[in-house]
Amino acid sequence: MSELLSRNLLVINQKAKLVELADQYRIRDEEGNEIGYIRKEGQSALKKTRGFVSHRNQLITHRLAMYDRHGIKAIELLRPRKTMQARAEVLDGGGVPVGTIVQKDVLGKKRLGLEGASGELLGTIDAEDRRGWDFAIEDATGAEVGRITKKWPGLLAEAFTTADDYVLEISSDVSPALRLMMLGTAAGVDLALKQDEA
Repeated sequence: MSELLSRNLLVINQKAKLVELADQYRIRDEEGNEIGYIRKEGQSALKKTRGFVSHRNQLITHRLAMYDRHGIKAIELLRPRKTMQARAEVLDGGGVPVGTIVQKDVLGKKRLGLEGASGELLGTIDAEDRRGWDFAIEDATGAEVGRITKKWPGLLAEAFTTADDYVLEISSDVSPALRLMMLGTAAGVDLALKQDEA
């Protein structure tokens, strides 16, 4: 089992190196230690080139995987070509389906449903405004169990000055399935939450 599954705070750097067509993003802990990475997988050279030179990334199927520093896969996120209502499948490190992230709005603030493998509601992710980077994560009862944000006051200021970082906070008492869904959303935050702006 990946050590990332037991962490309650992850800092993800969403900026990939410009010279790489295969995007890879760093994951750090609150002290700035590199503890894993996220990378795009399964794209042909043609798809990588087309995504690099075009803003038509929504027309391409995306597969992202989150690995810990030992190379153990924690989760995988598969987002098919975007239709009017975006969806992304979340699989565990062994490739077993965990659930689906489903767009609940088309206009206005972002709202996503986190559905389990059988279609049951595990929780929601709600943007706090139309253009912001603050998202509340709630369980099926409506209780806040996490956040995705650009700011967290506990981080070492000198280590996190880039605008390309965002933070995933997870309550320690969330269910294993919801935790995997939250990690999946964080792995593909640009795809799952911000894709309409790409």
